[in-house]
Amino acid sequence: MTSSYKMSWTGARASLEQAQVALSELLWPPANAVGLEKENPEAPDEIDWRLEAYFDTPPDADAVNELVRSATELPPSSVEELPDIDWVAHALEGLGVVRCGRFVLYGVHDADKLPNAPDDIAIRIDANQAFGTGHHPTTAGCLTLLDRFAGFAPKRILDLGCGSAVLAIAAAKLWGRNVLASDIDERSVEIAEQNADLNQVGGQISAIVATGFDHENIAAASPFDFVFANILAGPLCELAPDMAAQVQKNGRLMLAGLMTEQEERVAKAYEESGFRLINRLDQPTWPVLLFVRQ
Repeated sequence: MTSSYKMSWTGARASLEQAQVALSELLWPPANAVGLEKENPEAPDEIDWRLEAYFDTPPDADAVNELVRSATELPPSSVEELPDIDWVAHALEGLGVVRCGRFVLYGVHDADKLPNAPDDIAIRIDANQAFGTGHHPTTAGCLTLLDRFAGFAPKRILDLGCGSAVLAIAAAKLWGRNVLASDIDERSVEIAEQNADLNQVGGQISAIVATGFDHENIAAASPFDFVFANILAGPLCELAPDMAAQVQKNGRLMLAGLMTEQEERVAKAYEESGFRLINRLDQPTWPVLLFVRQ
């Protein structure tokens, strides 16, 4: 019998969400699954949450704890050895169905719970090693804001830093367009392709490994009418001048992955690069910004 390994933290939701992003986007080698759930349903929404990270091999506890401490002031966690069951699926099977406007995200464990309303756009994302199940506020926020602009049907779309390709799939299903999806992580691109096929939009989504805009397929498709960039505040600021060159005049740009205290810095970088903020999804920790290229 083989074993799996777990590290866990408890605390306020906002702190654990910050740690979740660090574990999902920055940890290498990555956890096999990262799940956030409320321990006591009767407690106020912002407290009494639990974050769990699952690994196939024993993680470097010191490195993981240092990464978590860099994101938030959580106490260190130890490594727990677990019996041989499918902990990757277990980590996400309790997350349930997530509704973001007309978008409904679900995993295989929740297929029987879909509301199946006439205008619903269902997106299936199962547990895997790519960031973005739709349960994190950054992805959910992008989908919620996207739903408000459903009437704007761009022709050239880029999902930059696509992770598991939730946003690319949403755009392909919403607008019936082809979407270029890129990520710096080869495994994420493989999973993005699998998810596109799983959602019957494999023919509409082209997934590539690329750092920023450095890829011939991006150059060939540019300038874009709509770009998603759900990454981190630092890279968002660094990419602002290049983004201005890749988004056509009057094109839209949706930014996420930044935290509230980083919003002013990110917005300033894009305003200085020729963008104007036209909408904002207000979220206590993870705002989503929509810009237009002037």
